[in-house]
Amino acid sequence: MRSWRQRRRVSQLDLGIEAEVSARHISFLETGRARPSRDMVMRLSEELEIPLRHRNRLLVAAGYAPVFPEREVRAPEMEVVRQALDKILAGHEPYPALVVDAAWDLVAANGAAAMFMEGAPAELLKEPVNVMRLSLHPEAMGGRLVNLPEVRAHLLHRLRRQAEASGSGRLAELHDELAGYTYEGVDLNVAHVPGPADILLPLRIRHGDRVLSMFTTIATFGTPVDVTVSELAIETFWPNDEETAAAFH
Repeated sequence: MRSWRQRRRVSQLDLGIEAEVSARHISFLETGRARPSRDMVMRLSEELEIPLRHRNRLLVAAGYAPVFPEREVRAPEMEVVRQALDKILAGHEPYPALVVDAAWDLVAANGAAAMFMEGAPAELLKEPVNVMRLSLHPEAMGGRLVNLPEVRAHLLHRLRRQAEASGSGRLAELHDELAGYTYEGVDLNVAHVPGPADILLPLRIRHGDRVLSMFTTIATFGTPVDVTVSELAIETFWPNDEETAAAFH
C-alpha cells in the first residue's frame, strides 16, 4: 500500500483525509501494526486508483479472497463486451481501429488495421502481437513513419507514464526495449514544435505511393468490475486531412 501511495505522490495525511481515516491508522496499516478490514483495502485502493488486478493482490496480501474476476475475452460471460467491441470496430470502417490489453497486446482489430502490419517481420506478427513494438520496430511501422522522432517520443512518454502508474514491470521492460531501437539515418533528437495551424500530433505513415496522416482517440469501458475488461482499450484512427480520408474510402 505504501508503494502505491508513493507512486501516486500522496501523503498519509492526504490519503487519510480522502478516505476519512486518520493518518496514524494509515501509518499503522503500512507498517503492519494494524490489519486492515476488507472494506478498508477496497476504500484505500479506490482512493489511490489502483488497477483492479493489483487490488486483488492487496486483498490477498491482507488475508482476503480476491473480489474482481478475471475472465478470458472469449469466455461466454463476456459476450456483451465482445458485441460492443465488434460494433465499434466494424462501425469505424473504413478507418483503422483496434483493441489492446494492458500490455499493448492486440486483442481485436478491424480490416482496415491490416495496413499497420504490412511488411512487418513474421516474428512480430506471432501472437500475441504487441502494438507498441509493431509501431516502433525499424522493420515494421517504425521504418514507414515519416515523422518517426515525434511519434516515437510521444509513444515512449506514454509507455513510461503507464508503467509508472500501473507498477507494471512488463511495460517498463517494453519501454526500455523500444527506446533501444536504432534507425539508420534518422535523428531521434528532433523536438516537435507545433505550428500555428497544428491541433494534434499526426501519425504520418507511408502506405504504397501515399503518405497517410492520422490522429487517434483511445476509449475504455466506463464501469468495469472485471480485471480483463478494466484493462482493455480501444484505439481508433481518424484521417487528418482530406487526402487521407479519400484514400481510405
